[in-house]
Amino acid sequence: MKTVLNYFLRGLLFIFPLYATIFVIVFLVDWLDSAVNPILFGWLPVHIPGLGLITSFIFIALLGFIISMALTRPLVNYFESILSRIPFIKIIYTAFKDFSEAFLGDKKKFNKPVIVTFADGLDRIGFITERDLSILNIENRVAVYCPHSYNFSGNLFLVDPERVQILKIDPANAMKFAVSAGVTQIEPYKAK
Repeated sequence: MKTVLNYFLRGLLFIFPLYATIFVIVFLVDWLDSAVNPILFGWLPVHIPGLGLITSFIFIALLGFIISMALTRPLVNYFESILSRIPFIKIIYTAFKDFSEAFLGDKKKFNKPVIVTFADGLDRIGFITERDLSILNIENRVAVYCPHSYNFSGNLFLVDPERVQILKIDPANAMKFAVSAGVTQIEPYKAK
């Protein structure tokens, strides 16, 4: 019985991440198909799976191209200034915009992986997001974002710089290691 249970657990270790990955991909494709296909492709006599995903990708890339053009930049800035003046919308929009730019934009913030010592023998992986906190009237602190494991959230800590040690590791690997609760194998650091 113990051998059968061992085989079951090995099978589960193989199938669970595979199933979870397929489930997320199918969910996203179905969601995009159900949102885009009725609007743009309702006239088609057959349902083509993934058409919503492809259309969304093309639309977002085209939008990025248009926004990048010098001619449209003032219009985009004007639109964003309107959004940033509307109560409540301002909080949501600017928070998501800053968070998106921290991962994807020119202002990448999660590119300085560190290890923070909270107490003797208690360290945590994080990312320095801001070195100068003078705008908050705080001196001798740096802002360190520590992601939660197996989640898309984290905590921001204001830490004494002496308790922060820069990690010589690729930022993507540091994030993967922290989010996976340290179980993901990461590649050795290669200086760029």
